[in-house]
Amino acid sequence: MGVVYTIGEALIDFIPAEKGVPLKEVNGFEKAAGGAPFNVACAVAKLGGRSGFIGKLGSDAFGDFLVETLTRLQVDVSHVRRTREAGTGLAFVSLSSDGNRDFSFYRNPSADMLLTEQETADIRFAAGDILHFCSVDLIEAPVKYAHRAALAAVREAGGLISFDPNVRLPLWTSPEACRKTILEFLPEAHIVKISDEELAFITGLADEEEAISSLFVGNVRHVVYTKGAEGALWHRSSGKVAVAGHAIRVADTTGAGDSFIGALLYQLHARGLGADSITEVDIRPILEFANAAAALTTTRKGAVGALPGKEEVLDFLAGKR
Repeated sequence: MGVVYTIGEALIDFIPAEKGVPLKEVNGFEKAAGGAPFNVACAVAKLGGRSGFIGKLGSDAFGDFLVETLTRLQVDVSHVRRTREAGTGLAFVSLSSDGNRDFSFYRNPSADMLLTEQETADIRFAAGDILHFCSVDLIEAPVKYAHRAALAAVREAGGLISFDPNVRLPLWTSPEACRKTILEFLPEAHIVKISDEELAFITGLADEEEAISSLFVGNVRHVVYTKGAEGALWHRSSGKVAVAGHAIRVADTTGAGDSFIGALLYQLHARGLGADSITEVDIRPILEFANAAAALTTTRKGAVGALPGKEEVLDFLAGKR
């Protein structure tokens, strides 16, 4: 059985004690592990899969906390580097009354940005491995080239590549720089997960079907389109599969998308599926499982602490049928 690796940022989310107030008016925060690739590695591990995180953290207390979190969940940390050149990244979050978020990031630079191409050169991927990446650490920094090297190595090994753009515009010099870089890396992936909030921005197209079709470039074989409470759709060149959302009380949407893609990759990993072996018979149960995992995550505050285990997801699905 292979390993689900993720590469990119790991940081500390400071979650507000109050909902429904702007960030400038929040009086108290709770520390939580965060960063989309970090969350995905944790999601896979909490579901019972084998995962590993590739990244760089500061030689500080926050970095220690993140390594300890990964280790506790049995995520492989052998490819986590540490540095004194920069601190671990921080993000302060505010929550609206419906659980949606606003971020303020502190990373000029942060340690994750300093991961180098040479520091990923010793990773030996196998054909059964999956590598998942996002766009935050594709900014013009050493970590962008560390991504390029890792992606090339996975591709050469015959592994599966997954991409969730996970757009965070405040971290970019301009919206166009973000969009251009996402489109540059998009053809590297076999599976692309994209949200309804990101589709028009990334593609520049207003029509949903046309926009999704435009994402099938390069190696892309599957596009998974998430629509929050409205559910999700899995598109292939031969058609699409849709599953409905869940009516639940939302506490915090932080980590929901990461839980979704983590659960999806866990299912692919557990079933031993590659980009060209995924069939329509596989897709519906995988999509239902991922959708349920994301829904459960929104019922609790934070990211890693809110991620469900496998039995919890299965019990939730059983109760919905």
